Amino acid sequence: MASGFFSLAKERKRRPNRGLPINPVHAYAAQPEGGSFVLLPEDAFRRTLSLEKRRSERSRQRFVLMLVRFGKALQSKLEEGVLDTITEGLSVCTRETDSRGWYEQNVVVGVICTDMGTENTAPILDTLRSRVSSVLEDNLDLAKLNEIQITFHLYPEDLDVQNGNHPPDVRLYPDLSPQDYEKKVLKAIKRCIDIVGSLLALVLLAPLFLVIAIVVKLTSKGPILFRQPRLGQYGVPFTFLKFRSMVVQNDDTFHREYVTKLILDKQDDVPPSNNGGIYKIKEDHRVTPVGKVLRKTSLDELPQFFNVLKGEMSLVGPRPPIPYEVEVYDLWHRRRFLEVKPGITGLWQVEGRSRVKFDDMVRLDLKYAKTWSPWLDIKILLRTPGAIFRGAGAY
Repeated sequence: MASGFFSLAKERKRRPNRGLPINPVHAYAAQPEGGSFVLLPEDAFRRTLSLEKRRSERSRQRFVLMLVRFGKALQSKLEEGVLDTITEGLSVCTRETDSRGWYEQNVVVGVICTDMGTENTAPILDTLRSRVSSVLEDNLDLAKLNEIQITFHLYPEDLDVQNGNHPPDVRLYPDLSPQDYEKKVLKAIKRCIDIVGSLLALVLLAPLFLVIAIVVKLTSKGPILFRQPRLGQYGVPFTFLKFRSMVVQNDDTFHREYVTKLILDKQDDVPPSNNGGIYKIKEDHRVTPVGKVLRKTSLDELPQFFNVLKGEMSLVGPRPPIPYEVEVYDLWHRRRFLEVKPGITGLWQVEGRSRVKFDDMVRLDLKYAKTWSPWLDIKILLRTPGAIFRGAGAY
């Protein structure tokens, strides 16, 4: 969670005389170590940030990403010794074990302050902010201070996706944005496949859309489409579309409890699902007779081609999570909706596993995110009709 930027020039006027915390774990409260301040290249720093996030997921130790952004006027003066002055000042404020590098080449310097503990880090952030502002104020004039903005970003974030507050901080995930030309081209190809594929599906399946809409409307009260909040890539919420397969005004408490037990791996408390759907509840009384057929054949998923066309989803990717399920995710589970755009079908669906733990499903999603290519998407799309015919993995 970002704590916002602060102006060093304004901080000079109002900086209070803060007492330093005495926790020996955090060297920011002790005398500065100093030392050389070598900046990693942008690619190397992004890899370091990605590895630190993996370590944090295992150790539960938080870290802070400090970003120092230079204004346009200051960027042109970096070659005139200004950069050396700033980096030397930052070396006094941070530890030798902290990683430093270009978050954005010649624009933003990043510092990864590790081992921030698992408890409240607010006093440490206050101390770090105060020391950074104090040191830089002593080495830069007012004009240069006005050209610097500093932000702090805490990982893991305290997410509150259920209420729409504190979504994932995208600045902690620069490694997920394509930087080289090849990756950008592949991502553009994927988007072209999504657009062409969804348009073809909507045109060719238009008669089927009409038939399903009429049947749903005539057999149960309520709207034709079911709309549900879901989370897209980076936790961006969107409205997920399906043909309605349940009675209206139903209580989702049972499903919340079911999903919570499933994610927390309390398998003994989870009733077996039907037709292989990891989120499907056997004999769900909320599902209409027509809805059972639509779910069995995955025809209820067809309206998601509109989500794909709008860019909220892809044809291939992990299934988009419901906000209340993310509330019980482990840290590493979050990567399934951060690292790649959600999709209609995916690697887990075509594997056709009738009984799989949630962790195994997430591992397949992460495997897809790591090995993704347009050719892999095409292979998954070609295998999807067979998986639907077998009734495996549809939910």
